[in-house]
Amino acid sequence: MAYPHPPDMTGTSPGPARCRRMDGNTRRLWLINNASSGSNDDTALAALAACCADNGFAVAHRTQFPAQELPTPALLEAAGIDRVAVFAGDGTINALLATLAGWSGAVLVLPGGTMNLLYHRLHGERPMEEVIALAGRDEARMRRPGIVRSRHGDAFAGALAGPGASWGRVREAMREFAVLDLATGTIKAIEDSLGGEQIACVEPPLGRPEGYPLLMLTPHDQGIEVHAFHAESATDYLGQAWALLRRNFREGPNERLGWADRLRIASTEGNPFGLLIDGEQVESAPSVEFWLAACEVDLLATRGDEA
Repeated sequence: MAYPHPPDMTGTSPGPARCRRMDGNTRRLWLINNASSGSNDDTALAALAACCADNGFAVAHRTQFPAQELPTPALLEAAGIDRVAVFAGDGTINALLATLAGWSGAVLVLPGGTMNLLYHRLHGERPMEEVIALAGRDEARMRRPGIVRSRHGDAFAGALAGPGASWGRVREAMREFAVLDLATGTIKAIEDSLGGEQIACVEPPLGRPEGYPLLMLTPHDQGIEVHAFHAESATDYLGQAWALLRRNFREGPNERLGWADRLRIASTEGNPFGLLIDGEQVESAPSVEFWLAACEVDLLATRGDEA
């Protein structure tokens, strides 16, 4: 069978002498990367391939998403692949995990993006090399972590809702080094947060009834954690802008509203609001229901606790 993505597209495929697991066997790996994500340059990919080789993985095939289509469960099974590694941002990881729902193999999430939220959820602060080594020794656990689900898609790292979700366009401008778009987008995001309608958690009622500029939903195995981002002064909004410029929404002014297994959030003015799922903008509605679900493919995890 001919495969659409030939092996060793990075030119760093190791010789068989380096590709030995502790049991003497080599595990063939399908690697997914995204050239526009985080640190996906040729040097990083070469180092990744070498690290995989040192720990018993042979990169047999590589997909460069989105230029190439993601492998399906049927394609992976036909190729005899039971491990997929993804070296990309949370948005690419989201697309991959949705594609692989129901697959019998396991996915190794690596830190190839900007914030790498799912990576840290699965591996804590372990460096990538240590995570690959543990996976190569079969010391990583299989997990199907809790996720935030809605009719707009699944969030494995988290969802952001509200007029403040226009900050997502600023992140895209930063990712693409579009300076003019960054300047105009930041102004628009601040205007939306200052003058836009608010978003409230209405079922169950969490926080203030008049709502907030931005709500963040974070999945955990035991439930969905709800945070509200707000600002009472221009200084607070500058703090939110500074948090974004350092590529982390979560450092802006916020408060935890509580936990829920299922919740509904709505615009206080009845208009569709912005929604980011794992950092990717999606079309939303005036009211959206979210609920806790389980990931539908096994993920390799090295973190000791259940995040």
